[in-house]
Amino acid sequence: MNISDISYEDLQCLRNNSIQPEQYLEQLERYKVGFSHINLHSPATVENGGILRLSAEKEDYYENYYNQNSTTKRILKFVPASGAASRMFKDLYAFSSTYNGVSDTIEKEYPTVKTFIDNIKSFAFYDDLKDVMAKAGMDIEDYLQRADYATIINCLLGNRFLGYGEKPKAVLKFHKYSDAARTAMFEHFTEGRRYAQSRDGNVNLHFTVSAEHSSMFGRETLQIRKYYYSFISNKFHVTYSKQARNTNIVAVDEYNNPIRDENGNIVFRPGGHGALIGNLGVLDDIDIVFIKNIDNVVPDDPKGDGNNISVKYKKILGGVLLEKQKQVFEAELILRGKPSDEDLERIENMMVNSLNIDLSVYAASDFSKSKRVEYLLSKIRRPIRVCGMVKNVGEPGGGPFWVQAADGTKSLQIVESAQINRKDSVQNEIFEASTHFNPVDLVCGLRNAKGIKYRLKDFVDKEAGFITKKTVGAQVVKSQELPGLWNGSMANWTTIFVEVPLETFNPVKTVNDLLRKEHFVKQ
Repeated sequence: MNISDISYEDLQCLRNNSIQPEQYLEQLERYKVGFSHINLHSPATVENGGILRLSAEKEDYYENYYNQNSTTKRILKFVPASGAASRMFKDLYAFSSTYNGVSDTIEKEYPTVKTFIDNIKSFAFYDDLKDVMAKAGMDIEDYLQRADYATIINCLLGNRFLGYGEKPKAVLKFHKYSDAARTAMFEHFTEGRRYAQSRDGNVNLHFTVSAEHSSMFGRETLQIRKYYYSFISNKFHVTYSKQARNTNIVAVDEYNNPIRDENGNIVFRPGGHGALIGNLGVLDDIDIVFIKNIDNVVPDDPKGDGNNISVKYKKILGGVLLEKQKQVFEAELILRGKPSDEDLERIENMMVNSLNIDLSVYAASDFSKSKRVEYLLSKIRRPIRVCGMVKNVGEPGGGPFWVQAADGTKSLQIVESAQINRKDSVQNEIFEASTHFNPVDLVCGLRNAKGIKYRLKDFVDKEAGFITKKTVGAQVVKSQELPGLWNGSMANWTTIFVEVPLETFNPVKTVNDLLRKEHFVKQ
C-alpha cells in the first residue's frame, strides 16, 4: 500500500489521531514482517559480573556518596501511573458476576474473595466503603452478616459508589495510619521527599496519567500538599503528562487488515509503556531521574525518620549512578582533548570493568589513534541507568541478561519473555536460568559531560517491540507494543545492574496484596 491508496476518510482519521500516513504504513508493514527476536547470550548474574553485589560497607559508602553529591543536582521522580486499577479487582469482578448467594461455596470456589471478605476491615479504604454504603441507606455490617458479599463488592467497584474499579491506582487508599489513610500517590510524595529533593530544595514529581483521570490526580495533589503545608519547608513541584496520541498503533485482524469501529473508523490502541520514552525525553532542567511504578510503595515509618529500606536503596542506586557518571564525564573530557596512549588504556579498562561496555570488536581492530578516540566516544556518550535487581522468586516480569548484537558484542539489557523466541530451546533455557528479575527500580542520568541532555529516542532499539494477539468475540485482534520503557527504549544506554533486597519490591497487583505485612503501618 502507498499513501495514494489511503482513502480520504482514513487520512482524516489519521489526522485526528496525530498520526502521519507514513507512520501508519510503517505500522501495517511491521505486522507483516514482525519484530526480530532478541539474542540472549547468558543471564546477567553476580558470578559473571553482570550484577553488582555490594557489601554492607559499600552500601554505606554509596548512600553517603549520594547524600553528599546529589545536592547540586536537579532531581526528579518519574512515576508511570496511567491506566485504571480494574485488573487489581479481577477476582472480585468475576465473583460478583457469578456468585449464586450460597456462602459455603465461597472458600472452595472463590478463595481470594474469601480472603478479601475475611480481612475487609483491614483495608485502608474500608471506612470510605462503609460511609458510601451508609449514605445509600446500607449498613455494611448487616450485609456482611447476611453474606451479601456481591453487593459489598459492587459498592466498592461501581461508579455510583466508591468506584475503585475505574479509578487509577494512584488515588486508591493503600495504607491505614492512625490519623488517616494514604493513597499510593501520597506515599510517592512521602518517599520522594526523602531522596528526590533538588538543589533548590523542591521535590520534583512527575506522573504519567490518562486524560480521563487528570482531575483525580489534581484533587489528590491538592490534598497531599494541604497535609504537608504546615510542617515541611520544601515544596512539591508536581507535573503530569499523557501518552502522546501519535504513539498509538493501528489494530489489525489476523489478515493484517485494520480493525474498524461501528462508524468505519480505524481503531488505534496505546503502544504500551514504551511510549513513555517521549514523556521522559521532554522533561527539562533535570539531571537525575528515579523511575518507579505507582503500585510499588510501602508505608512511611511514623515513629522514625522515614528512611525505610526502599529509601535507603534508592540512595544507594543514586550513589552508584553519580560515581559512574563522574567516571564517564572525566573520561569524556579527556577524550575530547589530547589523550595519551596511557589515557586511552586507562579509559578502556574503566569502560570494560566499571561500565560493562564490550570493546572486543574495537580491541580486535587496527584503529588509528583518532579512530580509537572516536569509537570510545561513541560508546561512552550515552545516557546511564542504574537498575536495582531482586532475586528471582517466581514473580512475573523481565530480567537482566547479557544480549549479543549482530557484531558479536554483548551488552546488559532488561528483557521480557515476549522479546525472545521461546520455541528456541537454547534461548528458552537461557531465559529460564535467570537468577534475578526486574522490579522497575531505576535511576537515570540524562546529560553528558557538557550538561547537554541526550536525545533519548536516538538510543531506542526499534526492533525490540512485539506483537500481541487476542480473540475478541469471534475476531482475532492483533496489536503492537512499542519497545518497552526500560527494555528496548533503553537498549542502547550504558547499564549497571545492582542487587537490591526483595523487600524493596512490594507491588500491588491484586487487592489482596495490600494484606501483606509490608503494607501495614508500624505502630
